[in-house]
Amino acid sequence: MLTFRAQIPNGFSLPRRISRLGELAYNLWWTWNPDAQRLYSRIDRELWERTYHNPVQFLRQVERARLNAVMNNRYYLEFYDRTFRSFDQYMEAKETWFQSAYPELENHLIAYFSMEFGLHETLPIYAGGLGVLSGDHTKEASDLGLPFVAIGFFYTEGYFTQRITEDGWQEAQYLPHPFSELPVLPVMEEGGKPLLVSVDLPGRKVFVRLWEVRVGRVPLYLLDANLEENSPGDRALTARLYSSDPDLRISQEILLGIGGVRALRRLGYAPDVWHMNEGHSAFLVLERLREYMEEGHSFDQAAELIQSSNVFTTHTPVPAGNDEFALWLVDKYFSNVWPTLGLEREQFMDLARHTVSWGETFSMPALALRFSEHRNGVSELHGQVARKMWQYLWPDKSVEDVPITHITNGIHTGTWLARRLLHLYERYLGADWLEHADDPDVWELVNNIPDDQLWTVRLHLKRKLTAYIRERARERWLRGGWHPSQVVASGVMLDPYALTIGFSRRFAPYKRANLILRDLDRLLRLVSDPEKPVQIIFAGKSHPDHEGGKMLIQEVYRAVKRPEFGGRLAFLEEYDMNLARYLVQGVDVWLNTPRRPNEASGTSGQKAAVNGVLNFSVLDGWWREGYNGQNGWAIGKDIDYDNPDRQDEDDAKSLYDILENEIIPLYYQLRSSDGLPGEWISRIKSSIRTIGPQFSTRRMVKEYLERMYLPALQASLKAPQSLD
Repeated sequence: MLTFRAQIPNGFSLPRRISRLGELAYNLWWTWNPDAQRLYSRIDRELWERTYHNPVQFLRQVERARLNAVMNNRYYLEFYDRTFRSFDQYMEAKETWFQSAYPELENHLIAYFSMEFGLHETLPIYAGGLGVLSGDHTKEASDLGLPFVAIGFFYTEGYFTQRITEDGWQEAQYLPHPFSELPVLPVMEEGGKPLLVSVDLPGRKVFVRLWEVRVGRVPLYLLDANLEENSPGDRALTARLYSSDPDLRISQEILLGIGGVRALRRLGYAPDVWHMNEGHSAFLVLERLREYMEEGHSFDQAAELIQSSNVFTTHTPVPAGNDEFALWLVDKYFSNVWPTLGLEREQFMDLARHTVSWGETFSMPALALRFSEHRNGVSELHGQVARKMWQYLWPDKSVEDVPITHITNGIHTGTWLARRLLHLYERYLGADWLEHADDPDVWELVNNIPDDQLWTVRLHLKRKLTAYIRERARERWLRGGWHPSQVVASGVMLDPYALTIGFSRRFAPYKRANLILRDLDRLLRLVSDPEKPVQIIFAGKSHPDHEGGKMLIQEVYRAVKRPEFGGRLAFLEEYDMNLARYLVQGVDVWLNTPRRPNEASGTSGQKAAVNGVLNFSVLDGWWREGYNGQNGWAIGKDIDYDNPDRQDEDDAKSLYDILENEIIPLYYQLRSSDGLPGEWISRIKSSIRTIGPQFSTRRMVKEYLERMYLPALQASLKAPQSLD
């Protein structure tokens, strides 16, 4: 039961008739409901764009005259009432999917821990795919009515703002985010003081306060160490995402794992299931062990109890995504912990010991895997890779028998679908089709959409993308400090009617953003054909401390700037969720070129697919399961290579051949009297129809519930209940 509740501050001067706009601003339900967003944009569209779709900031700045104008607009008030009826029906629903399917479990709770949450560009507490997946998971848990609470960090400076120099070098800028202008609410004690919890770090206590984000029906609590009670160094622990400083990183993960458990206890929550989304939160294992042992259980008993109720999802085979710490650092931070667990030093290290080329480490994924009975990768192929990667934890088992399964990632369809397509789908798939987004039979009705209506929307989304890119470039130029060649590189010369390819993601070397640049002469010939032009849009960030990723951006940017490409290539800086929506909705083809099998899943291509964009990808991650020969194109073969150079060579040849001989001719084929590319539209429909249901978070979260949460819940119901 919740003991404390964050209250919406009194900070808006709104007419009583439309006063609930302030309430809605603090519930992120509006982020996946276009009508809710239009309640603000219809008051002042320019201000809505200028405040970057932030309703809190918008309501603090909007002129009273604008509010008075909509008060006298009958159509706006009807729209306002209709939207709030939908909001109230959603929030007050008694018959959610979960309540109907599992009424006996309504009073049990799932706790979900993640280092980052990508919910909306307004709340910059995410770096990339892991965070967006966490955000989509949380939104779907709300839609399905799961008893769900989430824990993360409030990063006061976020990830970073990306700027690209004239020479193509990525520069990182960090800007503080004002709490008062974000859709977050302070959690207060009854006396009006911030609710605090503490954790022990070497030689001192560190305090964190809590902020609540309302994600539909789900509360997300964010930990914030920027308090006067802490030293300047400790106040910075929650300033930025993914520091390369090992001391700061281990301190952050102690705050998330141990502090997160304590925060939930302080709030009065008693979770039955504990889901660790990647290994960053694995120190929650130690806190849960301590709790049970403090009540008199032995270490082995406590370990058995928490194993049965822990769920762990691993998201990547790439070493940089699997945190591990030198043993001397673990000595520094945990020498006072292992005695409380009744362990000697070596026994404690054995909980997560991992031998690597340079010595032994304490592995966060190993800790989570050892103390979770329910474990999964995020695609079928990644499940295979994860079983091989972590087989050393189960030396008595063959790789095939390692107890790590897979649940393939999906997307929260409502968040990523273009508004015009949403309405088109409502017309032909049914008004309530989103409630059945995992039902293939519903998506079969895509065949009933007239080709001309679907193509009209697709052309609208392409024009919308190019207009947005030009406006971004204009605003950036007006701020100054830009060379004219950078204006061209920013996409101002893109043609809204040419075949457009999008490549947008984190710039890690294994993602091979430069694969399409391998033969520049051939690429130049393809993109500059006056009869069948092709254009490519790149976007993405590298970790600010990763020199290889930044050099990859520089290589791509320098190619984009080459004058012979005539503006057919573009690089868009500051890739975030807002730009991502424009791209996944507005390009024609979504390109993905990871070096297999390093792409655990990926989801950007799924977002593109539901918007009628065709995937062109290596058979890695989710695409290996989604590709059927008719719904896009596959780069390379469904095989693994021992030689990465040969792999790059073969994949590049496949990419060029398919682009030149299949994709370009299909897009520009001779069209019938109605001017429609019939075969292209047929492939679009095949893509939407097959990818839409299979890769939705509605399917994904139901699968987590049935395969992970329910077994963990059933086990927890048999466990001692004293901690509750």
